[in-house]
Amino acid sequence: MTMQTKIANVATAIPGPKSAALIERWHQFEADTTGRQVPVVWDRARGVTVDDVDGNRFIDWTSGVLVTNLGHCHPKLVEAVRESVGRLINNYECANENRIRAAEALVAALPGHLDKCFFLTTGSEATESCLRIMKRKTGCFETIGFHGGFHGRTSGAASAGGLSGTKRGYGPALPGVIRAPFPYPYRCPVQGDDGRIIDYYMSQLDETVAANSCGSLAGIMVEPYLGAAGFIFPPDGYMKELERWCREKSIVFTLDEVQSSYGRMGRMWGMEVEGVTPDLVSIGKGIGNGVPVAAVAARGDVIDCLGKGEMSSTVGGNPISSAAVIAILEAMVEDRIVENVQRVGPLMLDRLRAMQEKSRYLGDVRGKGLVIGLEIVEDKKTKAPSPDLTRQLMQRCAENGVLIGSVGIYGNVVRVAPPLCITEDEANESLDIMAKSLTSLEG
Repeated sequence: MTMQTKIANVATAIPGPKSAALIERWHQFEADTTGRQVPVVWDRARGVTVDDVDGNRFIDWTSGVLVTNLGHCHPKLVEAVRESVGRLINNYECANENRIRAAEALVAALPGHLDKCFFLTTGSEATESCLRIMKRKTGCFETIGFHGGFHGRTSGAASAGGLSGTKRGYGPALPGVIRAPFPYPYRCPVQGDDGRIIDYYMSQLDETVAANSCGSLAGIMVEPYLGAAGFIFPPDGYMKELERWCREKSIVFTLDEVQSSYGRMGRMWGMEVEGVTPDLVSIGKGIGNGVPVAAVAARGDVIDCLGKGEMSSTVGGNPISSAAVIAILEAMVEDRIVENVQRVGPLMLDRLRAMQEKSRYLGDVRGKGLVIGLEIVEDKKTKAPSPDLTRQLMQRCAENGVLIGSVGIYGNVVRVAPPLCITEDEANESLDIMAKSLTSLEG
């Protein structure tokens, strides 16, 4: 039997000497506004591996925060961007062939009821646009978001979200935003089957709206799963109930697919998991695989409420980003990315749940496709969250060769979100490292 060559290789302390020196220089000049990450300085990356400036090699479980779904530096993407840069870099909002082809390709890849799109720069910009379109379409001003929701850091997006970190200290949030509880099965006050949990949260939605609405509902914005809040997945059937609720009230149903699309949940689009048909969809991250680009997809009869120039963006639809959009959609099919997620995702979920049974601190394992959350707790009975143990686990994993990040309302959830091209061998090696790192926490 042939031995599998080891992928990860860490030969220095974390951070290594070059990383430590560069991070010190970095903080002398750039304000320290980034999140808490493992202290390594990335040098180059390919597929699912990242090399730092000290020569260490890691298996990446972050995808740059669910961005590099195709894998780092995919050759088709690199070539498309390289060719475009040499021809045309910017043309403001004028037409260019790449932009036209990108729009055609994106609409062709979307579920059939979404027949229009337009391009922007970031996921925050896309969600801001959706909030504005909901109001423009209905003539109403109230939008509904959810506890734990994250839609970006700009004013409207932060207001629509349900996390305090994006709002604390910045003054009053945007008026007209109503936030309702979102299902969190691991910490749900109601126990029982999915139907009972769904009924409870739908009643919470009704009560919240009844208590807070002025009677000017424009629409709902919701993620298929809560990303920044801790990879929290609602019970199966909840999204369909939300859609039914919106249709009954004749309001706009908007899905924030910035983190859930491009194969991440085992389907090309998160909306396909339950078969919902949103009116508006915000798209980011995976659409550019690291190239800055975002989009809004819509039903034509919803987006047609806009007049010319109302959603113009200086670099939205620029030729370089548009070339990336085309190359990524082609590579998704050619590399059979969704099929790989459907094969490797269950493998990783099963092995992680086996670790949960043995670990003192791994309280919950949840996920779909290749987006999985590991909730770290001090004690499984009390479920007391432990951000400190989570930070220790991040460091141990890096020292052993896997890069992970943390999210969560309490900062105690590990993101398991590798590039979607990850092979079974790469998955198994990284899972072995996670098991070793978890065991090391037991003392």
